[in-house]
Amino acid sequence: MNNKLIISKEKREEMRMKIVNYFLSERDEDLGELASGLVLDFFIEELGPIIYNQGIEDAQIYMRDKLDDLYALQIKND
Repeated sequence: MNNKLIISKEKREEMRMKIVNYFLSERDEDLGELASGLVLDFFIEELGPIIYNQGIEDAQIYMRDKLDDLYALQIKND
């Protein structure tokens, strides 16, 4: 399985511009296209898997809870 996150050019540009806007508004730094792209690459490569795995873990907990609810609805035939 390919673990590389694929992001469309449009979505990548949207994300990169959010980084540019953040640095400008919060840090008063004007990040260029290259610098903001490198920051985005760092976030995707280093932080993306952590966030993704947390989402998977949250989904597992949610599904487990729903299965427990379903099992509780079983009619006992003793």
